[in-house]
Amino acid sequence: MGNPKRGSFFKEGYLALSDGTVFKGSIPSWQSEKYFGEVVFNTGMTGYVESLTDPSYSGQILVFTYPLIGNYDIQDTSVWESEKIHAAGVVISEVYGTAFTEWLREQKIPLITGIDTRALTKRLRSQGTMAGAISREAKSYKPKAVSVKFVSIPKPIVYNEQFKKKIILVDCGMKMNILRSLRQMPYRIKRVPRGYDYSGEDYVGIVLSNGPGDPANYVETVAVLKKALKKNRPVFGICLGSQIMALAAGAKTYKLKFGHRGHNQPVIEAQSGKREAKNNCYITSQNHGYAVDEKTLPKDWYVNFRNLNDNSVEGVAHKTKPFFSVQFHPEACPGPTDTKWLFDEFEKLL
Repeated sequence: MGNPKRGSFFKEGYLALSDGTVFKGSIPSWQSEKYFGEVVFNTGMTGYVESLTDPSYSGQILVFTYPLIGNYDIQDTSVWESEKIHAAGVVISEVYGTAFTEWLREQKIPLITGIDTRALTKRLRSQGTMAGAISREAKSYKPKAVSVKFVSIPKPIVYNEQFKKKIILVDCGMKMNILRSLRQMPYRIKRVPRGYDYSGEDYVGIVLSNGPGDPANYVETVAVLKKALKKNRPVFGICLGSQIMALAAGAKTYKLKFGHRGHNQPVIEAQSGKREAKNNCYITSQNHGYAVDEKTLPKDWYVNFRNLNDNSVEGVAHKTKPFFSVQFHPEACPGPTDTKWLFDEFEKLL
């Protein structure tokens, strides 16, 4: 089955952007409401299962730039990044088969297909990400504020209980492959909620996860990390975790025009610190809409990675203490495994 035509299952539908632009397509007949979200695009050619189950997409309508979606299995839960789809909606050019649409229906996630995703992506690249709505109405609408809910666990969970030394994993909307990567280490893993105060506990290191929304809203997470940094124990931040580390250090963040989403983002190791290799380039998996403002970094911190497309900050590190972070995803799910060595670097610091 290729792209579905309007009939008994698909009806005429529209994606309306808050700037007044309207795209015509097809929506499943079971969609009767208007669904809102921030419209963003992902440039990956594969990995739609991992992307849709990534909690960082909470509150966002995800546009896949690759034209064909649904042509491989979605049932392998070992690659899911959480227990459900977090995206607020899905926009694709062509859907293949019925398994993908049935999955969205089961999860109550709106879909629109038959959209010119190339034209839509060019619009978002020139105008920036913006609010949008999927509905049956062929008209524009006034912008509606998109609220992004926090995603975290309600109480701590412990893994690898056979080990005594403990790593604190702060869950702000964590991708499961971060946990899978950490569980390969000979350490007890204590996964804690985003606002949990672990600063007084006995641990050997901290990992800060990815998550959705504006990093400036994670006030409790930043406050706890400020206290923890005084202990000088190793800290490793990933994606949102990098922004939280920068905020805890005293820096500021800002919203990117259209963000970095996909697993083909090139970065360069801008300063090696204690590593011998310099100016190494990597292809990375990314999903973020905010970045660290380099000008606000304290003098004892430095930028350790940069994006080669726009020169934005892709990680920060302390000059003398064991604190470092990356804006991309070294757990690489989906995406290349070029930077999985960063977990080894963290383990060496423990």
